[in-house]
Amino acid sequence: MLNGERHRSRLLAALAAALLMVLTACGGSGGDEGGPVELRYSWWGNADRAELMQQAIAIFETEHPDIKIVPNFSDFAEYWQKLNTESAGGGTPDVLQMDFSYLREYGDRGLLLNLDEVENPVPVDDLLPGLQQAGVVGGERFAVALSGNTWGMIYDPAAFQAAGVAIPERWTWEEYGAAVTQVARSAGMAGAWDYTSIMGVFEIWLRQQGKVLFTEDGRIEATHEDLQRFWQQGVDLRAAGAFPPQDKVAQALPVTVMGADLAASTVNLDSMLTRYAGESERKLALGALPSSNPDDLGLRLRPGILLSAFSGTDHPRQAAELIDFMVNDPRVGEIFGGNRGLPASNAQREAATPKLSATDAAVAEYENTIAQYLTVPSTLPPAGVGTADSAFLRINEELAYGRISVQDAVAQWFNETEAALR
Repeated sequence: MLNGERHRSRLLAALAAALLMVLTACGGSGGDEGGPVELRYSWWGNADRAELMQQAIAIFETEHPDIKIVPNFSDFAEYWQKLNTESAGGGTPDVLQMDFSYLREYGDRGLLLNLDEVENPVPVDDLLPGLQQAGVVGGERFAVALSGNTWGMIYDPAAFQAAGVAIPERWTWEEYGAAVTQVARSAGMAGAWDYTSIMGVFEIWLRQQGKVLFTEDGRIEATHEDLQRFWQQGVDLRAAGAFPPQDKVAQALPVTVMGADLAASTVNLDSMLTRYAGESERKLALGALPSSNPDDLGLRLRPGILLSAFSGTDHPRQAAELIDFMVNDPRVGEIFGGNRGLPASNAQREAATPKLSATDAAVAEYENTIAQYLTVPSTLPPAGVGTADSAFLRINEELAYGRISVQDAVAQWFNETEAALR
């Protein structure tokens, strides 16, 4: 299974490289005096997404004969490496995909265009309420949300049923821990993926208690004691056999724990259901996030992908037109379906609905059941949060291997994160 997955990854990479050459050729070499202007448009994704993107670009170029799109795509990690290099050398793309975790960092560096100040500002009134302010930094709109997602519990109903564990409408964290421990004793797999390895889950866990992880001015508001309690949950559940051994997790890569059938459940972004379902033969479901506060799940509608324009673009009006098209035009929603996550705009979400896969449709249904929790905008992460997120995962892995104590792990994360936020 793993060898097949690696072969598939290499094949997709080769296809992506070949398709990129075709896409770039389709972008043309316009820009001569009197000809159409060129917009460099960069995004992350695979060859499948690039094929869909070319369909959308073809419509845009037909309706905007004065604009030629020069596309460029890569996988997520390579995308940010390339963007850092390009921005340092003054070669930032005219239009670029943006991640919520990096928005403030690029905005603070003066690299992003204020989309409210262009000739025809990108309209956001049709976006879901929780996403309308997602791209605003210090009162300036540096991005517009293209898609959205939130957190949930993804699980294998058959494994819980076989263990005699009923799924309630909502669990407390303590009840969830007891349940996944029971599942692990009888299901032939761990009860849960280690949710304490994810900084986003720690943030939600704090929010359910009326606390926040970071303040708006970029300080850590959570205490050492908060993180120590959170990570101790993971240590205790791993000792009880509820989490899979870390060496098995590492051996399964690049397949996920859920895809490798190492765990019966996970707490993660609801949009991950599609990936897990694609890796596993199991029938997976979505349920509400555990919460020790029945009145507050701590959830927000989180921007999945955003679109920004380079502050130094020679064509701000055309860049805004492309962003508007990609975010709001129903035909784009029809083309992509749920490929980039559920669309942020109502018009695109409605157009995408008939094309949603069974798993994407399940995500949409889940979000409808918790819609009352998804109207408050997500708090904008401070610059440096990407480094903090990576450190959280890496240090927790050391905990999982038993190489570091909880107290030392907490101190290390606070030291690294405080340095990254300066």
